[in-house]
Amino acid sequence: MTTSPENGTIAVQAIDIVKNYGSVEALRGVSITARAGEVTSIIGDNGAGKSTLIKIIAGVEKADSGSIELYGKPVEFHSPEAARAAGIETVYQTLGLIEDLSIWQNLFLDRERLVGFPPFRFLNKRVMRTEARRMLDELDVHIPSVKARVRGLSGGQRQAVAISRAAGWSSQVVIMDEPTAALGVRETAKVEELVHRLKARGLAVIVISHNFDQVLRLSEQIWVMRQGNVIAGLRAADTNGDELVALITGASATPRS
Repeated sequence: MTTSPENGTIAVQAIDIVKNYGSVEALRGVSITARAGEVTSIIGDNGAGKSTLIKIIAGVEKADSGSIELYGKPVEFHSPEAARAAGIETVYQTLGLIEDLSIWQNLFLDRERLVGFPPFRFLNKRVMRTEARRMLDELDVHIPSVKARVRGLSGGQRQAVAISRAAGWSSQVVIMDEPTAALGVRETAKVEELVHRLKARGLAVIVISHNFDQVLRLSEQIWVMRQGNVIAGLRAADTNGDELVALITGASATPRS
């Protein structure tokens, strides 16, 4: 695992992304950037195009036109696996954890470590458990045993496992879709600590959130979307919640960048 290049370097750039679903224009020439060592938030009302955009960056969807660059190099992902291989990991609201598997099994799902030679290859459980513990420790995630089943974890612990999996495999970018939705105050604070740790490691973190207080706490850069367009690109230090609400609702008619 490697860390991203120097903080402040543009890690991901989406350029003039267009995506249509039949007659529905989901994205109308969207361009954003996300930098290494920063949290970049994408905000907007439901239907603004946020989820479609991150699905394209993550290789789940393919743009009709436009391009994606990763550290200045054009990339084209035909699957989530291709995006993951390039160092882009995504934590969705559903988390993608299998409840009846243990923590270490979830961390290594589809990335199992094997020993032996074909056709006689076996799971190297000892190595995976050791590495799973390291992945959690690196983000200061306190879970008693990596052998515990996900079913028995709290909401915050599950989110921490999903984030640890993304961070453990990502060398470039971590995308998080509503990372603290439905979590309590204490668990939200823990997840935000994890986000700060990812940033401190030099990763580019992209967050989708409807929680403007959280966006302003966590972010360096904020992109505001409305009706398939980016209508503003703001540094978090230069804006406030009232302006964000005005931009999203259309009360502010002047786009900012």
